Amino acid sequence: MSHAELQQVVVLGATGSVGTSTLDVLDRNREQYSVYALSAHRNVELLASQCQQFEPVFAAMSDPGAAAQLQQRLQRAGSRTSVLSGPDSLERIAVDSRVTSVMAAVVGYAGLAPVMAAATAGKRILLANKEAMVVAGELLVATARENGATILPVDSEHNAIFQCLPAGDSTSWRKEIVSLVLTASGGPFREWSAEQMERATVEQALAHPNWDMGQKISIDSATMMNKGLEIIEASHLFGVDEQEIEVVVHPQSVVHSMVRFADGSVIAQMGNADMRTPIAHALGWPERLASGVAPIDFTRIGSLQFEPPDEQRFPCLRLARLALGKGGSAPAILNAANEVAVENFLKRRIGFADIARINQSALAQIPLEQPASVEHLAQIDRRARNLAVELVDSASTSTEIT
Repeated sequence: MSHAELQQVVVLGATGSVGTSTLDVLDRNREQYSVYALSAHRNVELLASQCQQFEPVFAAMSDPGAAAQLQQRLQRAGSRTSVLSGPDSLERIAVDSRVTSVMAAVVGYAGLAPVMAAATAGKRILLANKEAMVVAGELLVATARENGATILPVDSEHNAIFQCLPAGDSTSWRKEIVSLVLTASGGPFREWSAEQMERATVEQALAHPNWDMGQKISIDSATMMNKGLEIIEASHLFGVDEQEIEVVVHPQSVVHSMVRFADGSVIAQMGNADMRTPIAHALGWPERLASGVAPIDFTRIGSLQFEPPDEQRFPCLRLARLALGKGGSAPAILNAANEVAVENFLKRRIGFADIARINQSALAQIPLEQPASVEHLAQIDRRARNLAVELVDSASTSTEIT
C-alpha cells in the first residue's frame, strides 16, 4: 500500500499518556496507517521527537511560544513537518480533507472544539476526551449524526461496553439490555476513611494502583469523579438513562466493563490494564489490530473482586449522577468546577476533600440553562470556572457535603 493509500490519522494530545500509546499502536501498524498530524500544548521536546520519528505533515501546538520553539528544533533537524500554532490549529488539522481518523486525546474542556470540528467534518473520531461528551453530549451526538461522523469510544470502560453490545445502533438492541456496568478500580483511596482522605496529599492521590495516567485523570480517579464523568458519557454514547448505568468497584482492573441482558446473561470485556487495547480496537474497528499488549494469564490472576461504590466517601460519583439527572447545563457546570478544583489541589491550594465541596457548591449556585450551541456552552463554562475560582479562595470550601 502506497503512502497515499494509507489511512491518515491525526493524534490530538500526542504527548499525553493516551497520545503516546496511540503512536505506539500506529507504529506497529505502519502498513495500514500514516500519522498525518500531531498536536500538543507545550511539550516541545517530546513532540519534536515524535515528529522526527513519524514525519507528520503538520504539528500543532496550542501555545504559540512552544510552537515557535518547536519550529526552530524541527528546522535544525531538517524536518519537513509544518508547524501550526494557536488554539484553532487543532481544529484546522482535525478537519483536513485528507484525514481519515482523529484521535481526540486532549484532556479536559480544551478538547471540545476540535472534537466538534471533526464531527462537523464527518470524521471518524476516536474519543478519549470524555469531557467533550460530558459537556456537549446532545450537541456532539446530533452533530455527528447529521454529518455522517463516527464516534468510537476509547475510554477503556466505554470501549469495553461497545465491544459487549450487539451490532447496530441503540434502536436495534435497546430492548435486549437491562443495564451497562462500569467497573472502577477504586483508585488509591479505596480503603481509606473520609477522615484519612481529608489529609490526603497530592502524591498519594496521584499514586494510582493499576493505570499509568496523566495528573488530571489520576486525581479524578482518586475522587471517583472520573467514574462519574463516565456515567454521563455512557448515557450520551449509548442512549441509556442514568438509572440503567451501574458502577461496581473492581480493584484488579481485569474486567473493564460489562453489559446485563434481559435473559439474565452478562457479557464482560477483559484484558490487561493497558490503554493500547481500546486504542487498537477503536482504530481498527470493525477489524482487530496488533496492540502490543500481552494476553491475560488467567492462572496468575487469582481471584476477581467486586464491591459496591461508597458514595458517602466518594461524593463526586453522586454529584455526577445528580448532574446527569438535572440535564441541561449541569454536566458542563460540574466539569468546569471540577477542572478548576483539581488544578488548585495539584497546586496545593486546597485539600483533597475540597474538590467535591467546590463541585457541589457550583452545581447548587449556578442556574441551569439549556445549551443551544458551542458558544453558549463556552459562556456556561466561563461562568462556572469563575465561581469555582471564588470558591477556592473563600471559606465556603469548608461547607459540609450533604
